[in-house]
Order: sequence, then C-alpha cells, then structure tokens
Amino acid sequence: MQIRRSGERGHANHGWLDSYHSFSFASYYDLDWMGFSVLRVINEDIIAPGKGFGRHGHQDMEIITYVISGELSHKDSLGNVELLREGEVQRMTAGSGIEHSEFNASDSTPVHLLQIWIEPDQLELPPSYDDQLFTDEQKYNQWCLLASDDTLEGTLKVHQNMALYATKLSERKQLNHVLKYKRCAYLQVVKGAVEVNSQRLNAGDAALFVDGEAIQVNALEAAEMLLFDLPQV
Repeated sequence: MQIRRSGERGHANHGWLDSYHSFSFASYYDLDWMGFSVLRVINEDIIAPGKGFGRHGHQDMEIITYVISGELSHKDSLGNVELLREGEVQRMTAGSGIEHSEFNASDSTPVHLLQIWIEPDQLELPPSYDDQLFTDEQKYNQWCLLASDDTLEGTLKVHQNMALYATKLSERKQLNHVLKYKRCAYLQVVKGAVEVNSQRLNAGDAALFVDGEAIQVNALEAAEMLLFDLPQV
C-alpha cells in the first residue's frame, strides 16, 4: 500500500477557486504522479459563491463530478441544464467533443466537489451525459456502487473496465474490499479519519493498492470515502 498525503498534492488558489490536484494537472506537473491505472485526474475543488468555469471543451475522457456540499449549476452543448446538490454524481462521456460550463449556484455558500477523469476504453465515442442521486442510506456502512462499465439500474455507465464506490462510515465501523487478480485500487478519503490496513488516513489523503490486495478500513470517526477498483495497465 502506498499513501498519498493531502499536503503532498498539487495546490492552486485562484481566489474564486481553491483546488488540490492528486495528479499532474494544469500548472502542477510531477512525473511521479501522472495518474494511476486509468484514473487520470482527481481534483478537489472549492468554488466561491457565484463563481465557476465558463464554457470550455473536453474530448476523449470520462468525466465524473462528485458533489460533497453546496450546489453546482451545469450547462452543456448537448442541451443539458442541471443543478447538482450534495449526494448527486454526474457522468459525462466527452468522446468526440463536448462543451460545458460549471458555476456555483449559490450567492453565499461555496460548493465543494471532486472532479474525476477516467481514460475511456475507446476514442471518439458519441458524447453523452447522465447524473444520479445516491442517498446517505445507500452509502451508510456499505460500499455503494456509483459507476461502472455495467448497465446496472440506478448506477452510472462509464466506458472503462472500472468501478467507483462510495461509503459513509459511522465511527468504529469496519468495511473491507478484496481486489481480484490483476486489479488495483485507489481509495480517497473525502471526510473524517480512517485506519486503512493499520495506517491512519485523514480527509484528503489517499491509498493506492496493487495486484489483489485486501483492503480493510476502520473508521476512527465518521468518514466518507471513494474507492476506485481499476484494471492493471
């Protein structure tokens, strides 16, 4: 298990945007942290009230937005106009090209989110969009499947052999995940503090696992986490 501490991430504060980069992104460049398996970007963004990203384009990437708190206003070139709140997860297949804008929908409260990019298994896919609300009840003390390459009802479809889970653990609760052969994983702590395979991780920390390892999580306090089950590449 390798640990990626919160304070080791790239950091950029633009005033209206406070952003932490788990992997190389924009002006942050580190050859040792270019991605992990097909996971290319995890940006933890805090966007000031009324501010956001103007219309811009993406191509050949699966883009997942996980709203931690606040409200995010989304518009895109496919005609989607959405307001995303805590617990809602958005998936865009950028494919052959998509444009969108993202703004904090509140005039008084920051919006806190994770922007995630997954490399797709095909290029030039038709652009598409979906979002889904996942309740606290679905996440409490269990792994809740958010997105995968399966078309399971109530989950998001991504074009890659991976699975994304979320959980909200109560204090002292334990949760395990066993990786299959030739699978790896990236565990991101969103809130709280946990012990992962006897190592303490706090909010913003992450742990990387390779080749069939067993993952044991014990909540030291109430905690929220994302788990990426990924192919070895």
